[in-house]
Amino acid sequence: MMIRTDPFQVVDQLTRQLTSPWAGPNAMPMDAYRSGEDFVISFDLPGVEAEAIDVNVERNVLTIKAERPGLTAGDEGQVQISERPHGTFTRQVILGENLDTDHIDASYEAGVLRLRIPVAEQAKPRRIEIRGVDRPQISA
Repeated sequence: MMIRTDPFQVVDQLTRQLTSPWAGPNAMPMDAYRSGEDFVISFDLPGVEAEAIDVNVERNVLTIKAERPGLTAGDEGQVQISERPHGTFTRQVILGENLDTDHIDASYEAGVLRLRIPVAEQAKPRRIEIRGVDRPQISA
């Protein structure tokens, strides 16, 4: 079955691409929060294979690079509509000095890349003991 398109669909599609969450700096939507002793960052990467994701950290810059291949119809078919974003997507996040970037744990499930970054030992809250000075008692 052929799908018909009207002449304004191209303009509508271009507008959606420019305003979609996959365009511009939000090409890889993320959430970030602290959970106990970890800082957690989740990236939405629907339709991306785990092997097509590259995670690097250099100094305190975390770089996520993911590639989603375009639609191919094969030898006998023709692509009728291609609205889902494809290509290479990159996102960089500057991490604070208080995170232990040597022990990042990455998992990928249901199109969500989740990174757990432990808080560095020196940045964890700790109790400080106060030394007292013995003062002589004054008698009346």
